[in-house]
Amino acid sequence: MEQQAVEAVSFFHGTFWALVPSIVAIILALITKEAYSSLFVGVLIGGLFISQGSFPGFLEAVFKNGMVKQVSDPWNVGILFFLVMLGAMVALMNKSGAAAAFGNWARLHIKTKVGAQIATIVLGILIFVDDYFNCLTVGSVMRPVTDKFKISHEKLAYLIDATAAPICIIAPVSSWAAAVTGFVEGEDGLGLFVKAIPFNFYALLTIVALFALVLLKVDFGPMRRCESAADMISAKMEELNIDQAKGTVLDLIFPIVVLIILCVTGLVYTGGFFSSGEAHKGFVDAFGASDASVGLVLGSFAAFFVTVIWYMGRRVLKINKCLECLPEGFKAMVPAIIILVLAWSLKGVTDTLGAKDYVAGIVTGSATALMNFMPAIIFLVAIGLAFSTGTSWGTFGILIPIVVAAFSSVDPSLMIISISACMAGAVCGDHISPISDTTIMASAGAECDHVSHVNTQLPYALCVAAISFVCYIVAGLTRSALLSLLVGIVLVVGGLLVLKKQREASRKKRFSPKNMFARKTPAKKKAKN
Repeated sequence: MEQQAVEAVSFFHGTFWALVPSIVAIILALITKEAYSSLFVGVLIGGLFISQGSFPGFLEAVFKNGMVKQVSDPWNVGILFFLVMLGAMVALMNKSGAAAAFGNWARLHIKTKVGAQIATIVLGILIFVDDYFNCLTVGSVMRPVTDKFKISHEKLAYLIDATAAPICIIAPVSSWAAAVTGFVEGEDGLGLFVKAIPFNFYALLTIVALFALVLLKVDFGPMRRCESAADMISAKMEELNIDQAKGTVLDLIFPIVVLIILCVTGLVYTGGFFSSGEAHKGFVDAFGASDASVGLVLGSFAAFFVTVIWYMGRRVLKINKCLECLPEGFKAMVPAIIILVLAWSLKGVTDTLGAKDYVAGIVTGSATALMNFMPAIIFLVAIGLAFSTGTSWGTFGILIPIVVAAFSSVDPSLMIISISACMAGAVCGDHISPISDTTIMASAGAECDHVSHVNTQLPYALCVAAISFVCYIVAGLTRSALLSLLVGIVLVVGGLLVLKKQREASRKKRFSPKNMFARKTPAKKKAKN
């Protein structure tokens, strides 16, 4: 049976055709504005390529080795469980009235639309442990506040997404750092990760762009239309469905703090921090060896249990109301779960088709040429791979070992820059991909239509990616992180200032007395005729 499976994919395996299912799914999602059918079509195309006309083989590739296998994968099951528990936590905070109490507090202390966006960014930066945790927690906490100031759900989803993976990839104590260090064999993985942080231009410039966009009050592309439409919608602060209105701001802060502490505890527990004897590891080492899926499940379940005890002890909610939040949390996460399962299934069929082998061959074949431009080239390759497969961690696993093998003995400084380019490109591709689990989580956290989130975020992310590409060219030639980053900051801020100036000039010209008169003149002539 295994021999037949190998022969069935031999024609497409390791070729450009391995990327076609993902490319088709992405294009369909952007055209139809609908994610479910687009992803499913991609899975079907992958099944056709794998089976090469065999109907039983097609069914097996799509369902048995596709969806069923992905849903039953222990890591994926843990992530789905974590999603449900976070949904239940959000339902608890809403039902208790804690979310409404925080909204009332925000009404008094956050005075402006800019302040609400800055608070969202800062909270996203502070929750750097894990991108999944970041997306859902920041969304549930800040959504009532951003609704009050008529900030569109698309803008909230962008703020969440841009402070999820980009922050995790520059935080040494995060599940992402743990993943990256695991892919660097024969080297000090954590040491290389820390050295690569100053060269992670996409992550750093994304944070710069976030603050610049908010402080300069600049929006462009589809996001500008969404923000204009949001200004016409009344705030939703009074529309929360609350069974008990006894909750206070403390009843929101306490569960979130407990959730953070227990999730971190769960992560280091799976990494051996609490083990005895030779199995014991220090905090940083335990984080590096952690199983994020299991650790987040343990932490979220314990946090739910503690929150229920807290609410019951304070007589905020009764036990039956608390337990009602479990099915409510599951219902809230069903759209995200469906998209995640389909995205994982699509990744499964592209892995079977050898998409990773195809990309690895491209990078290996060009590693000896254009040495100083390799960071920029690797950055683009990583974007393409992460975008088409929807996985940044998978991109790390493919490209980082190749980079280490190619540059470790030739040019160690270029190796660090190239590793950072790989991480930055993977985050960028993951950031703009409709089939990325982090993008899906950000949509869920902001209660935003998924395809709308992708469309509005894409121009922002691509602008930062283009500037990051220039920075990697400068870094490859100069080996200077500071100089390259300064170039990037100037381009980001300068570009937004120019855009703002053009918008203001266009607005003044549109509403000038001369143009106002010109617009009225034809109407007068038509009236006379």
